[in-house]
Amino acid sequence: MNDYLGLLAGVVAAGIGGELFVRGAVGLAHWARISPGIIGATVAAFATSSPELSVSVNSALNGTPEIALGDALGSNVVNVALVLALALVIAGIQSPRDSVKRDFPVALLVPVITGVLFLDGVLSRIDGVLLLALFAAWLTAAVVEARRQRSAAEAVLGTPRVGAALAFGVVGLGFLVLAGNFIVVAAKGIAATYGIDEFIIGATLVAIGTSTPELATTVIAKLRGHDEVSLGTILGSNIFNGLLIVAVAAIIHPIHADWREVAVALVCGLIALGVTWPPRNGFISRRRGVVLLALYAVYIVAIAQGATSY
Repeated sequence: MNDYLGLLAGVVAAGIGGELFVRGAVGLAHWARISPGIIGATVAAFATSSPELSVSVNSALNGTPEIALGDALGSNVVNVALVLALALVIAGIQSPRDSVKRDFPVALLVPVITGVLFLDGVLSRIDGVLLLALFAAWLTAAVVEARRQRSAAEAVLGTPRVGAALAFGVVGLGFLVLAGNFIVVAAKGIAATYGIDEFIIGATLVAIGTSTPELATTVIAKLRGHDEVSLGTILGSNIFNGLLIVAVAAIIHPIHADWREVAVALVCGLIALGVTWPPRNGFISRRRGVVLLALYAVYIVAIAQGATSY
């Protein structure tokens, strides 16, 4: 019963944290003369990926980095095929051009690169360093874009209350981290009683648990009309998960896993991003949200079949 109460507490904390963090992120973006999309792809993405980072470090130190890999890859599927899909079902999303140019291609490359590195059945420490270098290159590009936007702005409009925005962001981040920890512990406790494979646990229940902050942030941002924050958070979170979190786990402890299990998460994640790729006008319609939800159902069935086969 304690696990179920922890799950409920995590969901509530994620809702509160998402609301506060969106307010803080938009306020800080206005004060710093940086687009909310950049804030979403960097600060918000890092904040909502903090539960995955915690799981990654802890599982790798405990000698079970497969949970970290499953969590990161599974979270990337959840982020797009479930979280973004739900936001799209609420209403279509207008994607900013900078996200299409900078974040979408990198997010698409992440599962491809991971798959290539995993062809020998292991992600070594050297592979982890390579992923970390790619993450550093992407983050540098995001920072350069943020500086360009700041220098291009002639003045700050109005009198933004940076103190309040910062307070909202910090408190919201605290709730999001707390939510992730509650949900991860609860999900692992519930799943462990069934004796499920470590990668499968990470790719399903733990992935859903650690993606709850993304769900809260994305849906609330969408309801408040900040499409650029919701989309930026999802894309940034996927990049953080695929390049930073997997890299940290592999550097701490090389990751061994069944290629067939890994391939399901990689392929579904890649297809989900392909379905989300915006047309020329940048508008991602509701229909794609429905397609993504169907894809997520296929992913769950494939993972479940894998759990009974291996």
